[in-house]
Amino acid sequence: MVAVAPLFDPWSPPPRELREPGPDADARVILRGVDWWQYETILAIRGDRAGVRIHYLEGELEIMSPARGHEGTKKAIARLVEAYADELAIELNGYGSLTMRSAPKLRGAEPDECYVLGKIGAEDRVDIAIEVIWTSGGLDKLDIYRGLGTKEVWFWNEGAIEIHALRGNTSERIKRSELLPELDFKKLTSFLNADDQSGSVRAYRAWLRKRLARRSTSRSKSPQSRRRG
Repeated sequence: MVAVAPLFDPWSPPPRELREPGPDADARVILRGVDWWQYETILAIRGDRAGVRIHYLEGELEIMSPARGHEGTKKAIARLVEAYADELAIELNGYGSLTMRSAPKLRGAEPDECYVLGKIGAEDRVDIAIEVIWTSGGLDKLDIYRGLGTKEVWFWNEGAIEIHALRGNTSERIKRSELLPELDFKKLTSFLNADDQSGSVRAYRAWLRKRLARRSTSRSKSPQSRRRG
């Protein structure tokens, strides 16, 4: 006999959020009273099907189907970040919406994009998670990522990127990434164009190459460089 735990308790209040999405809004539902076994069962049923992201925080589960604009923006950001890493020869590996979870912490996440500097370890812990805030509401993503040990979380919100760094059991908003300290986020977002991603990447690469060329020229003219010559 197999016991199946109910996902919906008829005596509990209805889901905290159940909304009809607008023409370009994320579709989201939040369920309460979901235990860890139920969370993992939902992940197994969903399988590898793309288009739905699931987050879990201490008994609350968020199922979100991102809007077209949401998906376009997160992909445009990812392509620019990857172009930056390529041009500066930084070993940055992307894992998309990797499912990260911790049963002891009762937390699970599927970010819009995530990255590891170097190679990912067996614990599936990533260095950088990117979340696009497209439609208001939802679980506290920062709380989830703190519990998962994610070093930095980048939130895109209304054209700007906010950076939050892990500080033990808490986090701190910072002005620059500590993992990619030379990355200029204002400049990166100035090239962001979800409807012309290839064009924006080409333009951003051209700007990066000019910047690197100027830096190389400046170093070659420095007194130390002349003494070495």
